[in-house]
Amino acid sequence: MVTRRTILASLPVVAAPSEPKMKLVIGSDHAGFPMKGPLLSVLKSWGYEVKDCGCFSTEPVDFPDIARLVCAEIKSGRAGRGILVCGTGIGATIAGNKVRGIRAALCHDTYSAHQSVEHDDVNLLCMGAWIIGPKLAEEILQSFLNARFSTSEEFRRRVRKLEEMEKEI
Repeated sequence: MVTRRTILASLPVVAAPSEPKMKLVIGSDHAGFPMKGPLLSVLKSWGYEVKDCGCFSTEPVDFPDIARLVCAEIKSGRAGRGILVCGTGIGATIAGNKVRGIRAALCHDTYSAHQSVEHDDVNLLCMGAWIIGPKLAEEILQSFLNARFSTSEEFRRRVRKLEEMEKEI
């Protein structure tokens, strides 16, 4: 019987990414601000160039405003991928997925973070600072950044269909 434990045990050990570093962008609302700082520090320690789109304190800010800035960096090509942190991660994910060309995923475990990139070519990782702690967030970030979109035609076909859906709306 396949269990979550056997699936997780079969995943490769996650290490800090070692190939050439893509440019990243990060943002948070006031609820995600306390987690954003440690994530930004670890990304820089791994050698990433990271643009911080805010917010810069725990003063209330609306997450769609920050999401818009982060998504603009990804869409323009100035960043290869982005990270958004809010209280639950749900609002950030909804906001990101409103932007054409952005595929945002809410990930609170390493398996989902890896699979979202490998199978769905996700370019925006969203996490909830009220839901997970900084160490797990770091491990999720490693999985997200180490993952690459599959060369398998079945996954590429599905992502093309998602892109077609964006054009219909």
